[in-house]
Amino acid sequence: MQVLVIGGTGTLGRQIAKNAIDAGHKVRCMVRKPKSASFLQEWGCELTRGNLINKKDIEYALDGVDAVIDAATSRPDDPRSVYEIDWDGKLNLYNACEEKNVKRVVFLSLLGAENYRKIPLMDIKYCTEELLVSSALDYTILQGVAFMQGVIGQFAIPILNNEPVWISGNPTDIAYMNTQDIARFAVAALDRPQTIKRRFPIVGPKAWSAKELVDLCEKFSEKRARVLKVSPTIISVAQSVVSFFEPTLNVAERLSFSELSGSGGKLDAPMDDTYDAFGLNQVDSTTMEGYIKEYYGVILKRLKDIGVDLDIEEKKKFPI
Repeated sequence: MQVLVIGGTGTLGRQIAKNAIDAGHKVRCMVRKPKSASFLQEWGCELTRGNLINKKDIEYALDGVDAVIDAATSRPDDPRSVYEIDWDGKLNLYNACEEKNVKRVVFLSLLGAENYRKIPLMDIKYCTEELLVSSALDYTILQGVAFMQGVIGQFAIPILNNEPVWISGNPTDIAYMNTQDIARFAVAALDRPQTIKRRFPIVGPKAWSAKELVDLCEKFSEKRARVLKVSPTIISVAQSVVSFFEPTLNVAERLSFSELSGSGGKLDAPMDDTYDAFGLNQVDSTTMEGYIKEYYGVILKRLKDIGVDLDIEEKKKFPI
């Protein structure tokens, strides 16, 4: 099967491309900058230059394609609004799919998007889902929450470096999932007709609180964390300030996620039906304990190999 992966250079998209290659599919990736996507070529992917804002780029990329896996989203450093980048781009993509008779589509969405429509990216995900439902496309919608990879930057690295961990004053419990596991679902959908015209939650086996994640990182790093709580009011003020300036518009939209991450609720869903529909086994999915343990095991070994003593480095920072 010839598969077009949209968003192939992203954290999730690259895992989807690699998984699709390993599964025996021919993979084409539409990318903005082919030079920065050379690793995809090394894996065996075909590259085509393109931007979802340009309809002709999409039409060219869809030639000879049997299915599309859409994992694209705007980048945090893009100054333009996510409505311009994501929503207009989605309209162009799925209109082109219908025109080119590319029926099979797998879309990576977000769990609970319909409940947080004040958040621009969640609103776009919800609207895209509804667009697909009302279309003639054979869609499968995968509703994820957050990547385990994000825990490394927010918790694991700061704790290892004796830096403060910043969390919302009322954090949401989140069922993080490894991008490699999400990629397995996205690619498996291509061969599972029972997933067509359906929506599925794609989440990890447990919803983790911020405190539990800090405790886990402390356990495997053998270091104590410095936790600093940020009031939702401060984030709201920051959002209001940056929204006055057009170049920081995307930043303001990203900050609006504080309404979700600081809601004090839980982002989780049962996964039994999902695993059954995709023919996958939950025991093969990564656990947070295993992920964090492996990360620190690799990092601490590398530091030891190059002769870095974390205790000495800490004393240099805090000599008293």
